[in-house]
Amino acid sequence: NDTRGFFANRCVLNYVREGQLAFMEGVPAAMVENVAKMAGMPVGPLSLMDEVALDLGWKILQATKKDLGPAAVDPVQEKLLEEMVVRLGRLGRKNRKGFYDYPEDRAPKRLWSGLKELQPARIDPDSVDIQELKDRLLAIQAVEAARTVEEGVITDVREADVGAILGFGFAPFTGGPLSWIDRMGTKAFVALCDRLAAKYGDRFAPPQLLRDMAGKGETFYGRFAPEKAAA
Repeated sequence: NDTRGFFANRCVLNYVREGQLAFMEGVPAAMVENVAKMAGMPVGPLSLMDEVALDLGWKILQATKKDLGPAAVDPVQEKLLEEMVVRLGRLGRKNRKGFYDYPEDRAPKRLWSGLKELQPARIDPDSVDIQELKDRLLAIQAVEAARTVEEGVITDVREADVGAILGFGFAPFTGGPLSWIDRMGTKAFVALCDRLAAKYGDRFAPPQLLRDMAGKGETFYGRFAPEKAAA
């Protein structure tokens, strides 16, 4: 069903933002990209932003701010994109310079050497909790997928999973974001979201639907089984 950002963009833009926020926390860009692929994503969030185009991301962010108010955008992400797009003119693959540099001789792309200068702080790579970063990059997409079910945007859980895998490459081994929650167990997923929300903010807060399902031990494919939806 219709909603601002529909289903796919709501989920995948959260993934892109989470990667940018981790980078701005001081996690090395290469680690952000590699951990995302370790989590099962085919493309890292910084690389994906380059493919989409940073100036498009900037326009989306500004439109969101205009339509929904300043609180609807993350100021850290806004600062990063403003620096990249407005000040530096790095638009992504479209002009051969974004988070990556794209040589004209068709040599492999490389992370831009100037990225470190944009980080307010830098974290010792050895101190980064790899599992937590993997969890962040997947959970931020899965919790948004759960919100779309609660809001009635998604009316068939199979479409959410198939759309996520084929549409933006959500870790295929999981079966999709809702299947990932089911496999983990809604109670365990809610607990994970609560831990991440306590540390990183309300963007990880699980919707009431998930809390209700966790309390009853329900799964998405149990509560919203296709035959039940048809009935």
